[in-house]
This record gives sequence, C-alpha cells and structure tokens, in this order.
Amino acid sequence: MVEYIPLFMFLVAGLILMTGYPVAFALAGTALIFSLFGALSGNFDTAFLEAMPSRLFGIMTNETLIAVPLFVFMGAMLERSQIAEQLLDAMTALFGKLRGGLGISVVLVGMLMAASTGIVGATVVTMGMLALPTMLKRGYNASISCGTICASGTLGQIIPPSIILVLLGDVLSSAFQQAQLDMGIFSPDTVSVGDLFAGALIPGLLLVVMYIIYLLAVAWLKPQSMPAFEVTGGNKSWPTLLKALIPPLLLIVSVLGSILGGLATPTEAASVGAVGASILAIARNSFSYPILRKVTLSTLEVTSMVFMILIGASLFSLVFRGFGGDELIADLLGSLPGGTIGAMVAVMLVMFLLGFILDFIEITFVVVPIVGPILLAMGLDPVWLGIMIAINLQTSFLTPPFGFALFYLRGVAPRTIKTGDIYRGVIPFIVIQLVMLAMLAIWPALATWLPGLIYD
Repeated sequence: MVEYIPLFMFLVAGLILMTGYPVAFALAGTALIFSLFGALSGNFDTAFLEAMPSRLFGIMTNETLIAVPLFVFMGAMLERSQIAEQLLDAMTALFGKLRGGLGISVVLVGMLMAASTGIVGATVVTMGMLALPTMLKRGYNASISCGTICASGTLGQIIPPSIILVLLGDVLSSAFQQAQLDMGIFSPDTVSVGDLFAGALIPGLLLVVMYIIYLLAVAWLKPQSMPAFEVTGGNKSWPTLLKALIPPLLLIVSVLGSILGGLATPTEAASVGAVGASILAIARNSFSYPILRKVTLSTLEVTSMVFMILIGASLFSLVFRGFGGDELIADLLGSLPGGTIGAMVAVMLVMFLLGFILDFIEITFVVVPIVGPILLAMGLDPVWLGIMIAINLQTSFLTPPFGFALFYLRGVAPRTIKTGDIYRGVIPFIVIQLVMLAMLAIWPALATWLPGLIYD
C-alpha cells in the first residue's frame, strides 16, 4: 500500500484543485502534508526537502525563464494597443468579398495574435470581443463563429513564440539530460527552446491551413451559414492594409528569425519583442501611461502566477520522488501493452484528461518532469514529444465540457449565444487537431525535420 502513496498525492492534489483553491498552494500544501505524515511514519526521507533551496536558486538564475515576463509584456502591449482590431479590419477588407472570408480573416488574425502574444486566454477573449459580434451581424452561423474563434485562439499553444513552448523547452531540457544520465550517457545532448520553436512551425502552419480548408468547405456546402458581404469604407486601400499588416509581421519575423537564425537566445529575442511592441504602440498613438501601467500590472500578475506554480510544482515533484513516485510511474508505463507506443498513448490520454482541470503551466511543471525522463529514456525524440504534448493540450483546451478556451469565450460572448452553440462549433476543429496528432505520430519528421535542418 505504501508504494501507491505517490498516486494518492496526485489524487488529493487534483481534488483540492477542483475546489478552486490556488494551484501553487494546493501543490505545495499537499506535498508538505504528505511529507510530514511520511516522515512521522518512517516512509519519507526529509533529506529530499533539503534540496528545495537549490531548486529555488536554480529557478531564480534560469536565464530561459526570463523570456516569460518579456513575452507576456509583448503580448499584453499588443493587446492593449488595439493592434488586433486593426489587423482584423485589414483582413476583413482583404477577404470580405469571399464566401467564408470573414472566418478566414479570424483564423489568420488568430494566427498572428498567437505568434505575437503566445497566450491562449488573451487571444480568445480579444477575438471574441472583436470578431464574434461582427460575424453574427454579417449572418454567420453562431456555432461556426464560436468554433472558429476558439480554435484560432488556441493556436497560441503551438505557434511560436508560445509561452508553453518556452516552459516546455526548459522542462524537457532537464528531462532529456536526466534520461541520458539514467542511461549511462555522461555527456548528454541538449534540447533548447529554439528547437521547439522550429519544430512547432510546420505543425502550427498545417493546422492553420486545415482550418481554412474546413471553412472553405463549409462555405461551399452550406453557403447560407457563411455569407459573403461587400466591404465598405476606406479600409480597401492597399496602403491602409499594409500599414496594419506589415509592422506586426516584421515584429514576429524579427523575434522568430533571430531565434531560428541563431542570432539571439529566446530571452534576448523576447526583449526585442517587448521593445518592438512598445514602439508599435507609440507609432500608432496607442501608448500612454495608463496603458503602460495596465500592461505592467498584467505582466506582473501572470509572471508571479507562473513562478509561484513553478515553486509549488518543484516541491511537489521532490516529495513525489521521495516516495518513489518516479520508479512507480516507470514500472506502470513499462508494464503497459505495446511498449513505447502504449506508454506514449497512456501519457497523452492522461495529459488530455488533466487539461480539463489544470492549465498548461501546471501540467508542464508537474506532469512533464515525472513522465518526460521515462518516455525519453525509451528513445523518443524530445522535440517530437514536446510538440505532441503542446498539440494534445491545445486539443484538450477545446474539448467540451471543460475546455478552457470554451470558458474564455463564454465569458465575453453575447447572451444570445448558447453554450451548446460553442460546444457544437468546436467539434470539427477538435477532429482536425486529432488528425494533426495522428499525422505527427505517423510522420515525426513534421516536427523534427526543420530543427535538424537549422541546427545540424
């Protein structure tokens, strides 16, 4: 019975989280309570807790994690400076005459916002407030409108510079090195955030293409659900379109290009993005002290949440390992039928279900450090594993009834929109993402070819 204590830890932490208690304190509190009873009963060595200060020092001095507040600042500044609204107006003018063109505009703007902010909640809320009223006014079906907005918003999970890829890159790097040390390799290879950014580009762009193909098919088969309309006003002029499109594109290219080209680390590129977003806001007369204050406070809140969860998750993982949880998980995965494939499917399923109650930050910091070294020791490619995890969580955030993206849109959608409309609208996009996962499983080169080409 004692060997199953780590599983009880997970169960208790999950039950506490379902009550709405703050994640960081739920993880840390559960770990401390179990370590106390474990020490009193002689089943836990308190020496594991002595490693916590070094863990905290490692978090404080981790240069990769400095990219998190910088990317959050960049996204918040772009959101507050109304760049998304101008992008949507420009795309609508470009594609408005095409049947289904407004839906395509939403997907493309969602892609650009995802590449700019990297935060799912910000993209879904922004697009819900800007695009949903317009789509309904133009006669678009409510379900298709809601599904398009939710799906395009979750592109922030996979299209770089995604916050989840930054966090995953740091966690997978540690997991990959641990897996190699466990296998007796004492000069281990590394995996970087840049590797994950490069690996995510092709799958992310393929998802965008598949979304657009689906919308064009619906527009052709059910023209009444996605009518075309005549665009009026001055937004038709090419100078206006280019003015709205080129600056954000240049910002995205400068951030990603500097990372992929080896000119800058993710942290340095994130600082370029933060400064560039501020310059864009100044150029568009959208920069002021109240906006800067709101952006700074938003960045502080998100960054504090991330690091508090990271600290709580570090304590949880230490106690989990102290009870022999890593050996237990390794034995459970190794005993599954199908070997490596069976273990991978089981982990993906568990992460998918956890995505209903946990945000990607908690899953990245709690689950990946436990299962990552085990899967990587089985011979899986770390970049491929990271992209599979990112798309899996993206799908989980779309899936009814608990998907986070659905809650974000429900919070800003008009009362005339029923929850059932949102659920029905996302189902085709869930199918598309499952197809993408299957394609990655069959052709891992979709994720591994570009990093190998760039960095090897």
